[in-house]
Amino acid sequence: MTTALITGITGQDGAYLAQLLLEKGYRVIGLIRRSASSDVVGERLRWLGILDRVELKDGDLTDISSLIRVIHETQPDEVYNLAAQSFVAASWHQPLLTGTVTGLGAVNILEALRIIRPQARFYQASSSEMYGLIQEPVQNERTPFYARSPYACAKLFAHSMTVNYRESFGMFACCGILFNHESPLRGIEFVTRKITDGVARIKLGRADHLTLGNLEARRDWGHAKDYVRAMWLMLQQDVAEDYVVATGKTSSIRDFCRLAFEHAGLDATEFVRTSPSLLRPAEVDLLLGDASKAKSKLGWTPVKSLQEIATEMVDADIARHSSRQ
Repeated sequence: MTTALITGITGQDGAYLAQLLLEKGYRVIGLIRRSASSDVVGERLRWLGILDRVELKDGDLTDISSLIRVIHETQPDEVYNLAAQSFVAASWHQPLLTGTVTGLGAVNILEALRIIRPQARFYQASSSEMYGLIQEPVQNERTPFYARSPYACAKLFAHSMTVNYRESFGMFACCGILFNHESPLRGIEFVTRKITDGVARIKLGRADHLTLGNLEARRDWGHAKDYVRAMWLMLQQDVAEDYVVATGKTSSIRDFCRLAFEHAGLDATEFVRTSPSLLRPAEVDLLLGDASKAKSKLGWTPVKSLQEIATEMVDADIARHSSRQ
């Protein structure tokens, strides 16, 4: 039986990846930090019905001794580093934490693997935010990076170090440069989930408007469930390489609002407001990925459309709020 260790298993991607690996017969181990809110940290795994099928181990990316201990105990064949301070807006308020966890944390786990389990295959969750102030209209694996937030800078450091460990030590280490991906398990602080949660509240009469920042920012949005499949495929190859994972289609936040509100039978223009306080200090106006390499080498293609994603998320949020009545 193949053993996989997932950092960030309680997040959106970690939960869907755990579900996928369990379906493939893996032994799935998740690294989790001790928390005062330990009763809710497994909520996404519980939502998918797999909480009792994964093994959870205490550890922290900032504590290499805990990583060495967990790797020594579990002897993983595959390691997926999905843990991070992952909210871009928060990274301006917590730049040192973001750098320590999102950047140095990845190096800690690479170093722990190099010492204890160098034969394990390693996946690093890189981000389209690394492209930032885009240098090409469509971004692929060869497009220069131009990070525009502390989060993006930290991800770029982790990405570069993963490449360095692959080239320096011969480790099977690869990066997935994932463009935005959403689902009902998306954190409430992210704009798509903020929108669908707002739609649900308005539909149920619990709110009368939704306040957002830049409605014209455009993103390449896919479904998290499609994207974790790409992560797994990367670690099944003969050679470790880096891949862009994207749909190749771009839509604005305004477009996503329209889709979400229309699904609930509402007109977004009647309820959406904007506030300068929600604008980023340095905006990333457009991200659009070219996943040709992933399609040709991995055989990967996205399945769900943005309309399907918005519909699924709105329905899930309406169900969540309705259950709390």
